[in-house]
Amino acid sequence: METAGGIFSPAGLDRATAILLDEVPEPPSAGDLLDIGCGWGPIALTPAMRSPEATVWAVDVTERALDLTRRNAASLGPANVRTARPDEVPADPAFAAIWSNPPIRIGKPAVHELLGTWLPRLAKGADAHLVIGKNLGADGCADWIASELGLPTERVTTSKGFRILRTSQPSVG
Repeated sequence: METAGGIFSPAGLDRATAILLDEVPEPPSAGDLLDIGCGWGPIALTPAMRSPEATVWAVDVTERALDLTRRNAASLGPANVRTARPDEVPADPAFAAIWSNPPIRIGKPAVHELLGTWLPRLAKGADAHLVIGKNLGADGCADWIASELGLPTERVTTSKGFRILRTSQPSVG
């Protein structure tokens, strides 16, 4: 995997992402899957390799991150990764799963806008798994998602100072 300066975790897989990838359930075998803030691609490439029939959307705001994700996908082989800026993702996919180590350090208003854009696009019955540092507001973020977006959110686990949150789109309604 190729990384680079100026992208989150340029030295390799960070602890939070590793915890997320260890804790999330297997991705759905088909459908549209989403990684919000893909960086150099470790989260997006995991479901892409595990679910070759799925389409994995690797979304980031920087071209450098998208280029690294494309290059890492080409190196590893999955052909089901679609890199895109947020405004380039079609409006119609409802996501069968969302996995993310969201860019919390961009600030609470920007994180709320980001999560408010993507989490409501979960398909009925689908889950999003987010990893957020306990000291970076994981519990407050979970409360905000539940109260402001109306999506049930729970802490799945805590490991090494990070929380894994699961947000669910109800099957009915």
